[in-house]
Amino acid sequence: FPDPISWTSDTFPLCSLGFMVSHQQKLMTIGISSVQRPQGSYLLDTLHSLFFASSLSEQKYFIVVVHLGDPDSKWLDKMTSSISILFKQHIQARQLVVINTPPESYNPLKNLKKTFNDTSAYVAFRSKQNMDYAFLMNFATNHSDYFLMLEDDVKCAPEFVTQIVTTLSAWERKFWVILEFSQLGFIGKLFHTKDLPYFVRFLLLFYQERSCDYLLSHFRDLRMQQKPIRFSPSLFQHVGSYSSFDGKFNILKDKEFEDDDIGLPSNPAATIYTNLNVINNSLLMNAYSFDKNFFYSKEVKAGSHVTVILDRPATVYRVQVLTGSKVKRRNQLKEGQVELGYDSTNLIHDCDDYILLGMLENGILNKQVLSEDSGKKVKCVRLLVTATLPCGLIVRNINLWVKENVNNIQKAIGVSGNDDF
Repeated sequence: FPDPISWTSDTFPLCSLGFMVSHQQKLMTIGISSVQRPQGSYLLDTLHSLFFASSLSEQKYFIVVVHLGDPDSKWLDKMTSSISILFKQHIQARQLVVINTPPESYNPLKNLKKTFNDTSAYVAFRSKQNMDYAFLMNFATNHSDYFLMLEDDVKCAPEFVTQIVTTLSAWERKFWVILEFSQLGFIGKLFHTKDLPYFVRFLLLFYQERSCDYLLSHFRDLRMQQKPIRFSPSLFQHVGSYSSFDGKFNILKDKEFEDDDIGLPSNPAATIYTNLNVINNSLLMNAYSFDKNFFYSKEVKAGSHVTVILDRPATVYRVQVLTGSKVKRRNQLKEGQVELGYDSTNLIHDCDDYILLGMLENGILNKQVLSEDSGKKVKCVRLLVTATLPCGLIVRNINLWVKENVNNIQKAIGVSGNDDF
């Protein structure tokens, strides 16, 4: 593959508004490119969702770069003014940077080669969009270890940053070129920043050939990642109702995005194990049941655990652990973590491979679980004590949300796959 380019564009920060890049290296740059839409912009809502869905501690991990790619000076002035007012604190904290590319920096958009029976207008639109992304990514090359591409009309899942950081930790020693946190288009695609110069050159070489998402799949193949690495539930939902190309009504939704109403937990059949001392009147199974009873243990030392072992490994997409009394918040596990276990050696009472899902905060964990499309299923969920408690521990609930296998459901209700409902 060609060497990284030393090409530089005239892309520049809008310094007159005080939009400056932090010199501190971040973990991740989040890139958004936006143009004027006939029916109105979604960009401000997208930025609000992005910052609202991330805590102050999570915001320390990333910087947001917005590329305004429309040549209309009135729209540019209006949009930069709105951003500077609504997101002043993020700009001052150097968490948000806005850039613009002068029209003369673009390659010609006339007499382009038509492909796939696309109209001349659409070929020009997607060709310019490819260059918009190239300018954005070229600017973002040196500010972080990773680059996350979003579009300007998305909703972000709560704690999406933590989910991505957790996934990066799990994939630290595995080969990947692009990790996908959305099923749609160019949304939620994560790159190593060191790969951006290659992709920028690829976009500029073939900018008039195909749309960016098709070029992305070809780039992935050239970089020797043979298939998509896609995680679900998706962390980003497409919310735009009108196309940025022609303003036509177009609702495209990611079916793998988890809505706010997640429903009741599943808690499939399982066995519960612990090395804690079980008090006579306290049942260990209370920690996994849906009633109001709870599990209590008096002496709790570091290394103690409560482990749920599923009868059948499953695709778990959310875990909730509630400790401490419900009203007075006593007997919480303030220093503990939840781990997901996988089994490759057919252990009966445990798993041989655990990964960290997250730490408890104020005795609670409530978190999405991202699973690779072709990944292994969860067999164990372990609540681990990381520091000795001065008093007893109450585990009110360990709740699991599980994706049911359609074939298993059909078998359970006596319906064959060929029957009509």
